[in-house]
Parts: sequence; structure tokens; C-alpha cells
Amino acid sequence: MNKILLVVKREYITRVRKKSFIVMTLLTPLLFAGLIGGLLWIATTEQSEQKVIAVIDDSGLFKDKFQSTDDLNFLYLHQDVETAKTNFSQLGPDGLLYIPKIDIYHPEGIQLYSESNPHFGVINKIENTLEKEIEYLKMKQLGLDQQTLENIETRISLKTLSLTSSGIKASNAEATFGTAYVSSLLIYFFLFLYGVQVMKGVIEEKYNRIIEVIISSIKPFQLMMGKILGIAAVGLTQFLVWVLLSFLVTASGMSLMGLKQDPADLITEAAPLGSESAVLQEAAPGMWEMMESIPFTYVMVTFVIYFLGGYFLYASLFAVVGSAVDSDADSQQFMFPITIPLIISIVALGFVLNDPDGQIAFWMSMIPLTSPVIMLGRIPFGVPFWQLAMSVTLLIGGFIFTTWVAGRIYRVGILTHGSKVNYKTLTKWFFQNY
Repeated sequence: MNKILLVVKREYITRVRKKSFIVMTLLTPLLFAGLIGGLLWIATTEQSEQKVIAVIDDSGLFKDKFQSTDDLNFLYLHQDVETAKTNFSQLGPDGLLYIPKIDIYHPEGIQLYSESNPHFGVINKIENTLEKEIEYLKMKQLGLDQQTLENIETRISLKTLSLTSSGIKASNAEATFGTAYVSSLLIYFFLFLYGVQVMKGVIEEKYNRIIEVIISSIKPFQLMMGKILGIAAVGLTQFLVWVLLSFLVTASGMSLMGLKQDPADLITEAAPLGSESAVLQEAAPGMWEMMESIPFTYVMVTFVIYFLGGYFLYASLFAVVGSAVDSDADSQQFMFPITIPLIISIVALGFVLNDPDGQIAFWMSMIPLTSPVIMLGRIPFGVPFWQLAMSVTLLIGGFIFTTWVAGRIYRVGILTHGSKVNYKTLTKWFFQNY
């Protein structure tokens, strides 16, 4: 055990002292916060260049219906569309909207010409104007007026509540979905990142023949476990520093911006003027309540549990790959089968988030190779304790089994150089007495 701890200490100290580790650990939260802050600043200060859309309305139904805004100006032309297309570059508009004579029940043939692909906001504005005006014309034919339509329209805002043993708690489907998706992506990223670090570390020591000196004083299994545990400690350190710095950066940003009121008020004040921000301003009062509905502590604890379990499972497999090859180029043939379960988990994540209690979600959250990603996607929605306990138990059993298998292959592969290795060779190493 003392030898394993020595390897853990060596791996940990060596990696956390690297400039790349220090820079990325400290700068990642700052870069992320800077990116978000920069986008918000641009959204609140930048004034986009006004677009000009020329309109030729042969139907006569949309006269003066297109209202100009600060970023979009509509210019009506009274000429033939073919002439307008010929002189398009001289007219100077960013687009030419042609509305032929149409049947309001089958409005076809409306076209937008432009020299480059038009912005989505431009298309959306034009389509909304056309749709509203055609709806109005249909209402007139049916003997209805705008006031009648407004009275008929009904909007429902469904409030979701969670029934728990301790009472009723507020919940939010959008916040839950976002938390689940981000958690799953993060654990996928961490498992792959630190698993590959284990593999590269083994390859480097094997390539430099350092391993032959180390093996003379420590057993291969002890070396493998020390390396896995050391890099796990590095990963946890980096993760905890990121969480702490993110909290400090967020708190500092709120303080600098004078946030002494409800955070939702800040969102409302910071929102840019215009139709796009109206939705944000209306939603702002409930955004802080939405954040409070997320069980962050529960999510964080389960994240650490599944990170450790999934990491030990995959790191042992990556260690086998590192012991079997002599260079990074040779590792590709063995890496792909290991990463398949992670890729399948990400592909299936959409189905799981749409039905977190379904059969696919349940079984994939029980299989050790896929449970770290899938169960993290289910956790924010609420998982029965027995399912969580069973999943964690199977995950622990899974990494114990893979570590045992990896150890038997690792002890032989780590001392093998220059030979061509395939799956048959790995099987032979597993059964080989040593």
C-alpha cells in the first residue's frame, strides 16, 4: 500500500506542477466567464447595421404592412420584378421581397432574392408579417375582427411542482433538462480526458524505458493502481478548483455590477432593447426561482461518485491500451472499442432525457460502461434510491472487475517492446502465469 501511495504522490505532484495544468485550471473558469460576459456586453451595446429589404407587392394585400425597425428597413418599389432583379445591385437593398398575386388560402410563390444568405431574423420578421396579415384577411372574410381573435387566443404557463416525502417543492422542467444535459456532457468529457492521460502516461514511461527501472522495486499492479489513483486526484483537484473559481467569479461579477437586488432584476436591466429581449425580460422574474429549483448539492455529490467510479473503470482499460502499444499511433485500434460505450451513451442521451424513467434509461443507467453518463442525465429528474444504489453497486463491481482484468494484461504488456499486438495477444497475456 505504501508503494501505491508513493506512485500516487509522484503522479499527483508531477502533474499539478506542470505549467499547462496550472494555466488551464486557473484560466478555464475565467475564460468561460469572460466569454459569457463578452457576449452579454456585445448584446447590450452593439448596434447592428440596418438591413434594407425592397418589397414588390403585386397582390396589393400587403401595402404598408411591413413596419420598419431600427435594424430592418422595408422599401416599397413600384416596378416590374424582372427589372428590379436586373438592377438589384444598383438599388442597394440587402434583399428583394416579391409577392405575386396569391390565394390567401394557398399562399404560394412568395420569394426573397438576395446576393447572400439572408439572416434568420430577417426571414422570421417577413414570415410573421405575412402570416399575421393573411390571418387578418381570412378573419375579415369569416366576419371576425382582431379583437375577437385576441379574446379567443389563450396562453397557458404550466407551473410544475415536485411531490416529495418532505412536502411540495418547486421544480422547473427546462432547468432540470439543462442540468441533466450539462452534467452528462461534463462527465463524458472528464472520463475521456483523464482516461487518455493514464494511457499516455503509461506509453511515455514504456517508450522511455523508465518502466523497467520502476518495475524492479514495485509490482506492475501497484504501479497501475498508483497511476490511476494519482490522475484521479489530479482530476478531482482540477474539478473542485473550477467549481470554486466559478463561484468566486460569479459572485465578484454580481458585486461589480451592483447586484444587491434579486438577480432576476439584473437580467431584466441588462437585457437589450428590442423584440428579442422582450421574452427574456418577461421570463427574468422566474429565472432565479428556476435556478433555486435545481438540487445542486445532490447533483454535485452524485457527479463525484460517478466520476470516480467511471474513471476507475475506463482508466484501467486505457492503462491496458498504454501497456500494449509502443506509441500513440498504435493505440487507435484499441481505443475505439473502449470509447464505443461512451459514444453510445451520448447518442442515447436525447432519448433518455425525453423519457428518464423509460426502459432504455433504466438499463443503460445500470450497465457500468454507460451508467456514468446516463445516470447523471437522470439524476436531476429524480431517481428512486434503490435504482441509484443498484447502479452505484454495479459500477463499483464493474471497475473492480475491469481493474483485475487490466492488471493481468498490464503486468505482461508493460515489459513487452516491439511486438505486434492484437486482441489474441491480449487474451494470451491475460491467461499467462507470471
